[in-house]
Amino acid sequence: MKNVARNEALRNIAIIAHVDHGKTTLVDHMFRQSGLFRQNQEVTDRIMDSMDLERERGITIAAKNCAVIWNGVKINIIDTPGHADFGGEVERALSMVDGAVLLVDASEGPLPQTRFVLKKTLDRGLPVIVAVNKIDRKDARVEEVLNEIYDLFIDLDASEEQLEFPVLYAIGREGIAKRELDGEGADLSPLFETILAEIPAPSHDPNEPYRMLVSDLGYSEFLGRLAVGRVVSGTARINQTLVRIDEEGAVKPLRVTKLQVYEGPKLTETEAAEPGDILVISGVDEVTIGDTITVADAPKALPRINVDEPTVSMRFAINTSPFVGREGKFVQSAKLRERLYKETLRNVAIKVEETEDKDAFTVKGRGEFQMAIIVETMRREGFELSVGRPEVIYKTEGGVRKEPVEHLFIDCDEAFVGVVTEKLSIRKGRMLNLVNHGSGRVRLEFSIPSRGLIGYRDEFLTDTKGTGIMNSIFLGYEEYRGDFPSRFTGSIVCDREGVGVPYALFNLEPRGRLFITPGEPVYEGMIVGEHNRDNDINVNPCKEKKLTNMRASGKDENVILSPVLPMTLERALHFVREDEMVEVTPLSIRLRKSVLPAKDRHVLDGAKKKDK
Repeated sequence: MKNVARNEALRNIAIIAHVDHGKTTLVDHMFRQSGLFRQNQEVTDRIMDSMDLERERGITIAAKNCAVIWNGVKINIIDTPGHADFGGEVERALSMVDGAVLLVDASEGPLPQTRFVLKKTLDRGLPVIVAVNKIDRKDARVEEVLNEIYDLFIDLDASEEQLEFPVLYAIGREGIAKRELDGEGADLSPLFETILAEIPAPSHDPNEPYRMLVSDLGYSEFLGRLAVGRVVSGTARINQTLVRIDEEGAVKPLRVTKLQVYEGPKLTETEAAEPGDILVISGVDEVTIGDTITVADAPKALPRINVDEPTVSMRFAINTSPFVGREGKFVQSAKLRERLYKETLRNVAIKVEETEDKDAFTVKGRGEFQMAIIVETMRREGFELSVGRPEVIYKTEGGVRKEPVEHLFIDCDEAFVGVVTEKLSIRKGRMLNLVNHGSGRVRLEFSIPSRGLIGYRDEFLTDTKGTGIMNSIFLGYEEYRGDFPSRFTGSIVCDREGVGVPYALFNLEPRGRLFITPGEPVYEGMIVGEHNRDNDINVNPCKEKKLTNMRASGKDENVILSPVLPMTLERALHFVREDEMVEVTPLSIRLRKSVLPAKDRHVLDGAKKKDK
């Protein structure tokens, strides 16, 4: 039998939950109560959401590590994303831990993404501590939510040991956890004590040499590429000769400049790292996620991290509009290629493929939201690019075409059930369940093709007057359910370069909804609005009023236009059709036709009609 030792001075846990159930806020209070900060030290909220995008959207995008000390035991905490599109991040995080704290909102209960992250945790056989959070909410229904959590565990085939999970009741915002719902709570001590009692200390074989699985990559201006992972066995020292084992099993030498471990959210240098600890190695140039770092004299690979396959693809190309280079720093295809391949190093769920066009690439990932985050990040870095509509990835099995299908959960007022059901049935959705608690709100469940959800979120919010909640989780592949129209409207396309003129825009308003404002630069092939009908029209938004010698003073300038909703990246991606693209620059988001000249589009349309 294999000899197993445990490092009792250490615990590794992941905090898992649905979006906005309070993970990051809870971690803030764990920092404060473990004595990490001085009494009077000024600390920002949601310390772990370090990316600008995370702070703006109030969600966690990348899994991040930190550590606290409680009663002499170091607890490494990994704050995971709650959104299924960032499933690759969850996979990475769970490869480093021995247990998880599941946080569930006392009112909303377990939602689809809770199910997603919990399934990943249970599949790995990890013990779970359940914390029912936000018990101070007016609409909290703690007993019901706890029953729903038990049902969820049973539904996900949890083992007997996993079903006997300890339960804590928390108010994360105030930094309080308690064992009994009506008991007194002062701080998070019960949570820390439960982690030490229930989560096993990391185990290792004392006879094995040093081995570490790379679960994350970072970058430092001073130290270069950083490899983050858990030490599976042995002890790493600064002057050791190390090697890495890549995807093909090839053993390559490694030059290590520094070893670091987590202390709070920051890194501190160390001379050696114990088994079970989460280690950051700097100076490693070519390492990728899933590689094994080990000693040169006994190289032995660890199982690589497996991630769910991509279900959505999107075309990324250089910006070819007449305005190229005006607003961004990086416009060349070489820079775009370099940046996309860099993304695959840091994000295990992303795949990049070359296309026949040397200036365009196909990027595959887990969902349209994940794609939008990549585009938004690149835009902020100074890139100018064009992206196509997100498209689902089909499979063919035994000559049958199959497509990805989602399990969709909708929570909305009773009054909106009709319109929601009608829209989803057009998109080939099938209702699975309808629950009405008599509170005025209804929970609906549908099985729907992934392509049916692309672009539906904005429509759903409009239909439910902003009060509906919509979440989905990937179910698997099913037989293709048939075609349906993705958009019932056409595009209003500009036919020349110039700037928008109030007189012209005022006369275009009856044709549909406009996307541009007076004074905004336009070019031929740019989409300036949504046509009321299902065909495209070419228009001149730069047309000025012909002046006569008979006119009232000030009459011509007195044009009142309807307000234009600013174009966001998500709205743009949802709007475009197959023959359209989104031009993204650091300052602007424009919609355009893939082929800009009107006469070329006319020839293409004629050829398509001939083929049919």
